[in-house]
Amino acid sequence: MSSNTVSSAMDTETGTGRFDPSIAHLTHVPRRHYGRWIASILILLAFGYLAKAFAEGQIDWHIVGQFFTAQAIVSGLGNTIIMTFCAMALGIALGVLFAVMVMSPNPVLKGVAVFYIWFFRGTPLLLQLLIWFNLALVFPRIGIPGLFEARMVDVMTPFVATLLGLGINQGAYTAEVVRSGILSVDVGQTEAAKAIGMTRLTTLRRIVLPQAMRVIIPPVGNEVISMVKLTSIASVIGFAEVLRNAQTIYYANARVIELLIVAAGWYLIIVTILSIGQHFLERYFAKGSRRRRARPALRPAMEG
Repeated sequence: MSSNTVSSAMDTETGTGRFDPSIAHLTHVPRRHYGRWIASILILLAFGYLAKAFAEGQIDWHIVGQFFTAQAIVSGLGNTIIMTFCAMALGIALGVLFAVMVMSPNPVLKGVAVFYIWFFRGTPLLLQLLIWFNLALVFPRIGIPGLFEARMVDVMTPFVATLLGLGINQGAYTAEVVRSGILSVDVGQTEAAKAIGMTRLTTLRRIVLPQAMRVIIPPVGNEVISMVKLTSIASVIGFAEVLRNAQTIYYANARVIELLIVAAGWYLIIVTILSIGQHFLERYFAKGSRRRRARPALRPAMEG
């Protein structure tokens, strides 16, 4: 009798661990994962159907290649990238500010921060963009009377309205991310900094935030990727990003699906590049935690 048969027979015992000769003839039968095979076949069929549909559909791939690097598309792509980084910079700055405010012992600062997060997380982004773009209906002029005044309709361009709408909305979400990162840092770190005479802001800047980055970076990286796609919403207020320019072209030449494929291709390229960058950034900020996890395992070997 083979050792595998004996061990399989002993494994069938419930708790005693003794060998039962009556089941010695039983052998292990590998499970047949029929569900996996069926699911794999269905997925391959679905991909095959999609590939066949796009290959035989009324799509002029020559038009796709022609407009992929068209000046209007590249210009819109540049606006998308610029807006993504400008809006995220504003959102991160506001997020850090309001995260600190919401954790402040000052009730006024905390109340303002709570209202900001509640309002901008509770209303749709499209609605916020429309409000910013039509702000001239509430404030016809902006500035200081007698010194500097300008018409709001001239100041609130599609670029400015998009920047304020996306950036301020992002700040409300980033504030919660930063707050969770700050709370993840051990309280003993803050108490030790206070014991050596550090101020609250110095402790936050030099002790808390550097350690909180390991928790903050992954969700903020995901928000950057989401921001690339959220810029397409600004097409409703006339901001000339890549989707808006693609729509302008297909309104003229009626090549709708070809121009949508061009826009989708550029979005996928940008998101792929940002995802790779996020991966390396997360690895960089995770170095310290990996070293801390490795030290306890190495210590017994060093002592021995």
